[in-house]
Amino acid sequence: MEQPKASIAIQVLPRTASGDETLRIVDAVIAYLKGTGLKVFVGPFETTIEGDFDKLWDAAKECQLICLREGAESVSAYIKTAYNPGAGVWSIEKKTAKHHA
Repeated sequence: MEQPKASIAIQVLPRTASGDETLRIVDAVIAYLKGTGLKVFVGPFETTIEGDFDKLWDAAKECQLICLREGAESVSAYIKTAYNPGAGVWSIEKKTAKHHA
C-alpha cells in the first residue's frame, strides 16, 4: 500500500438547539466522509481522513457546508493537517494499529 501524502483530522461542531440534533448532523458529516472513497477513521472527538491533499481540503469544506444544510445555525471546525508531497505521511494504520489490537 502506498504511503498517503496527506491526512487531515477534522472536528465539526454544529451550533444547534439540542445535543441530539448536533449528533444527527455530525452523523451526516461522517456518512458523507465514508462515501468519499478517502480512508476514514472515526474517533470520539474527531475524524481522520487521508489521501490526496486537494480532495482532503474539498472534503473538509464540504463537511462544514453539510452542517449548515442540515440545519445548524453555524459551525466551528477544528482541523489538523499533515502534508508531505515528497515522502508521504504516516498512515492511520501506522499511528493507531498497535492501540486497537
